[in-house]
Amino acid sequence: MRMTASLLMANPRDEEEDDMALLCCHGTAGEMFLMTRFPDEEELEITLGEEPYLLRDLKVTLSAKRLLVEVAARDADVFGGDDVLEIEHASDGADRAEIEETLRILLAGVGTLEIN
Repeated sequence: MRMTASLLMANPRDEEEDDMALLCCHGTAGEMFLMTRFPDEEELEITLGEEPYLLRDLKVTLSAKRLLVEVAARDADVFGGDDVLEIEHASDGADRAEIEETLRILLAGVGTLEIN
C-alpha cells in the first residue's frame, strides 16, 4: 500500500493525552495514518481509515523522503491486505530529530527502527 503525504507530524510525549507518543500524516487522497502508543501499553496502535489495530513485531524504516512500515503477514489487514505501507513525505529536515525520537518511543519493545 502506498500513500503520499506533505509531512509527518510527530509528538513523542503529548502531555494533554497522558504522554501518548504519536506519529501521523494526512495523505493527498484524504486518507489519515496514525501510529500511537501510551507509555504503559505493550502494543502499538495503527489506524488507517476507521479501524484501529494493535500490533507487535513490526519494522519501520525512515529516510528523508519515505517512511516504510512493515507488519507480519498475519497483521496485513491493517493495510488492506498488504504487509507493507510506504509513505512518501516531504517533511522538513528540522523535524527529523522529533520524528526519530517519536518512532523510538513507539517501537520500544514491539518493533525495530532503521534510519537511512
